[in-house]
Amino acid sequence: MTDLVTAPATGAPTLPNTKPARPFFSSGPCAKPPGWDASKLVTEVLGRSHRSKLGKARLQYCIDLMREMLALPDTHRIGIVPGSDTGAFEMAMWTMLGARGVTTLAWESFGEGWVTDAVKQLKLEPTVIRADYGQLPDLGAVDWSDDVLFTWNGTTSGVRVPNGDWIPDDREGLCFADSTSAVFAYDLPWDKIDVATFSWQKVLGGEGGHGVLILGPRAVERLENYTPAWPLPKVFRLVSKGALAEGVFKGETINTPSMLAVEDAIFALEWAKGLGGLKGLIARSDANAAALDKIVAERDWLGHLAADEANRSKTSVCLTVEGADEAFIKKFASLLEKEGAAYDVAGYRDAPPGLRIWCGATVDTADIEALGPWLDWAYAAAKAS
Repeated sequence: MTDLVTAPATGAPTLPNTKPARPFFSSGPCAKPPGWDASKLVTEVLGRSHRSKLGKARLQYCIDLMREMLALPDTHRIGIVPGSDTGAFEMAMWTMLGARGVTTLAWESFGEGWVTDAVKQLKLEPTVIRADYGQLPDLGAVDWSDDVLFTWNGTTSGVRVPNGDWIPDDREGLCFADSTSAVFAYDLPWDKIDVATFSWQKVLGGEGGHGVLILGPRAVERLENYTPAWPLPKVFRLVSKGALAEGVFKGETINTPSMLAVEDAIFALEWAKGLGGLKGLIARSDANAAALDKIVAERDWLGHLAADEANRSKTSVCLTVEGADEAFIKKFASLLEKEGAAYDVAGYRDAPPGLRIWCGATVDTADIEALGPWLDWAYAAAKAS
């Protein structure tokens, strides 16, 4: 732990000597990949139709790269859809739920959002299994004769499911996994997941606005053999004349995508490929999480919101600050931002007051390590004020 020296005239702590080179710790949109620059993006497709030969080729290339980086089996389809992770997950809910019972798991704000959609919008009567922020609900209590909805990695709570062992191979219902802070950071068990969604803005450090929908064969079967009772907006329609709209999963998007955002995602995916693919991305996230764990362990005023290490996120890491309320955290974060030492580190608005540090692959471990003394400084400065 770095000792801080107070300035004799004011009693205020002195500033640390070294700042993170890239002080971007937001949990979405997240830090761009190292070496990113807008001038490096391919721009030939800009100003062209996304349905042109070139446009469709670039969209398909983006899908192919995602499949390669995720080591996704051929049994699963990948589609680029509107509305970021939220749009992708709601598309799955609106098109597939209602065929059987529904169980929703909620231990943070986005899981609660899916509960609201199921109850108030779709008028279903789901079984809801909840846990407080920092905790994981009883996974053994899940009835897999239902369709089951959950967040693999809770971005706003820093709590994740430890693995896919709790998901049975012989499940009757579909497994819907909101995986936006998990994809590219964990080796996900794709045989256990029927529907997965994410956004480029998380582990890849891409732009927001576009979601990715991954469908396993059981989800495709549901789509082709079940028609929901409610009307579907055009942007949610994945079936045409009783068959899956295969074009959606070959770069023929339902609505017009931002080709600039697509090229930005391709840049990140090619960067990931240069790291060795998924293993390289996981290694970077793991190293970042370990560096932050060390910082926390060395400070008695700092702790993890997720007390159980087995369930603790390695991407969106949520921290407790001794004695802090919302006003203190706001001051804490604003001090760091004013000095250009760390941006966007306050916890999510619905979570208990605390800090949230993104440790995904686009962050450099050296910047996490450099953050420690600045957390000391901001804590001391906020207390002194």
